[in-house]
Amino acid sequence: MPLSPPPVERTKLHNRTYDFQGYQRSDGLWDIEGRIVDTKTYAFDNDYRGEIRPGEALHDMSIRLTIDEDFVVHDIEAVTDDSPFAVCTAVAPNFKRVIGCQIKAGWRQQVRKQIGAADGCTHLIEMLGAMATVAFQTLYPVRARRANARKPGEKPGLIDTCYAFRSDGDIVRKSWPAFYTGPDAPAVRSSESGQRVDANDGFVDMKEDPVKQEPGA
Repeated sequence: MPLSPPPVERTKLHNRTYDFQGYQRSDGLWDIEGRIVDTKTYAFDNDYRGEIRPGEALHDMSIRLTIDEDFVVHDIEAVTDDSPFAVCTAVAPNFKRVIGCQIKAGWRQQVRKQIGAADGCTHLIEMLGAMATVAFQTLYPVRARRANARKPGEKPGLIDTCYAFRSDGDIVRKSWPAFYTGPDAPAVRSSESGQRVDANDGFVDMKEDPVKQEPGA
């Protein structure tokens, strides 16, 4: 369902687009690529570039993040094709400091610590933070395989990561009754104790090539 109609007349001034892709490489690593483009609906003067016309990119920046199956960064490339200042391109080498970091809880803090505000770019750092969830979606086959190998009694990693997978919600009650914490938890665990629960963290069963399968969540 789309957003409701705006209650008053309005004029569009700014547009920002994000574009992300995830790739499995032939060498066993994975590439996560992102691009951010900012445009305005009006012309304005810029000291570095002169007039920037409507629809012309004020910011056009890209990142390629190369990671392994443990989400450790092996390489990173940052590129600025358009920016409001000539000096913006100089920060690209600083992003190499992220090599060796691991995408996990606190990823955004890691990035800021390694690069720092004065040595980075607000837009590239913001995009790098958003690329973490793209990485998790791209490496879904790896996550599913590891989830299926989880030890008996080990809590699924998806529980309590969002509203849908909250421990007292219906999805957890049906998929992982042993970890359900809702008001009828004892009854659920008792009635479903003999039921086999797929330990796949919400992913589809991978019986063939996992990369060709689609995530179930």
